[in-house]
Amino acid sequence: MRVVQDQSPPLALEGVEKAFGPLRVIRGVDVTFCSGESVAIIGPNGAGKTTLIKIVLGLVGADAGEVEVFGESVHGAHAYRRYIGYMPQSPAFPEGLTGRELIELVRSFRPGVESVEADLIRRFALGEDLDKPASTLSGGTRQKLSAVLAFMFEPPVLILDEPTAGLDPVASASLKDYVRQRVQAGTTVLLTSHVMADLEELCSRVVFLMDGRIQFDGTLEGLQAKTGESRLERAIAQLLTREVA
Repeated sequence: MRVVQDQSPPLALEGVEKAFGPLRVIRGVDVTFCSGESVAIIGPNGAGKTTLIKIVLGLVGADAGEVEVFGESVHGAHAYRRYIGYMPQSPAFPEGLTGRELIELVRSFRPGVESVEADLIRRFALGEDLDKPASTLSGGTRQKLSAVLAFMFEPPVLILDEPTAGLDPVASASLKDYVRQRVQAGTTVLLTSHVMADLEELCSRVVFLMDGRIQFDGTLEGLQAKTGESRLERAIAQLLTREVA
């Protein structure tokens, strides 16, 4: 996908706040994501990661602050979503539609836009599985179909939530190779995962959330230097210990 843009970053959040009743879930988040970088969004359960992603996707409205995609506010807008590909942790598909029909349906939403689903279908070896009802596919096959749907228009921003969950080693390696290719092509990738090895392998930047605030935003090397730990899992444990202490 070609994007007509100025020098504005692909995604920027400024002063974003969100509360559910008395519970403040997001507290004044300021963060900018640039082209050609892969960023790990990390934090304990309840840190605000899921809510932050939902705000960016327009599934939840922020109480305050601004979210911009290529310099345009997402508030009350929908067109910006064409710039974002989203791979959820647990994809759910409509009853009765085959994988192939689902791909055709998604393509129909974007007439005239070039898509690369044929290459992705080969990459993930979906084959005959596409002719089965999508809702009946195994967890790993649903995950591969979800990847095709997220990647097929080559959007400039990808949000991947536990993307390798349920994938066999071959499919997992293929997905990670694809993500690296997209980053090299200038795509912005936001990645959440409990598999620290995936984050270490794919991400050069870490954003660590705790209690709805960003507690660390920097390179993987910077996090290692800050905590004195070479492994990401141990470095995150150090941050958690410091915040709790």
